Amino acid sequence: MTGEHRATRHIVVMGVSGAGKTTVARGISELTGLRFAEADTFHPEANVARMRAGIPLDDADRWPWLRDLASWMADRHAEGVSTVLACSALKRAYRDVLRQGPPDVEFVHLDGSAELIRDRMTRRTDHYMSASLLDSQRAILEHLDPDESGMVLEVSLPPDELVAAAVAQLGLPPATRPATGRESGPRGLLTS
Repeated sequence: MTGEHRATRHIVVMGVSGAGKTTVARGISELTGLRFAEADTFHPEANVARMRAGIPLDDADRWPWLRDLASWMADRHAEGVSTVLACSALKRAYRDVLRQGPPDVEFVHLDGSAELIRDRMTRRTDHYMSASLLDSQRAILEHLDPDESGMVLEVSLPPDELVAAAVAQLGLPPATRPATGRESGPRGLLTS
């Protein structure tokens, strides 16, 4: 049947920086074979420089980035490939842009106390996002609305429990083979 695509799933693991999005999204990818990407690798250098300097991004900085992420998911959908994306997706409007990519996008919101997340952020050495930006992220965070497909998981759980809970609640089947390929963002950074 020409023009038909096999069913795909597109999961966005969302939340503020330090919530564990990348760890959980990678874990989902490893268990299920969904193609993983890290949204941060899609940011242009100007955005990265702002965040390194402790300057919050504004919506004008985010729109092109979000459209690129939606396009990445749509392209994978066209290939018949399911995806899992680690992305902050803090506002409903941002999630609406992501939903303009593939036909259906499901969200896993990692949420928890500011104190726990701030502690995690201050201990990280491999990320450009400053702990000073946590308050600005929490200030704009809009929780999932009832009409949005998704769930909320408490970040105080161990990562393996978060991954298992997400996979179970999403009803994702286990991988029949390991996740294939590595995705890279526009700056060429490997994301899996």
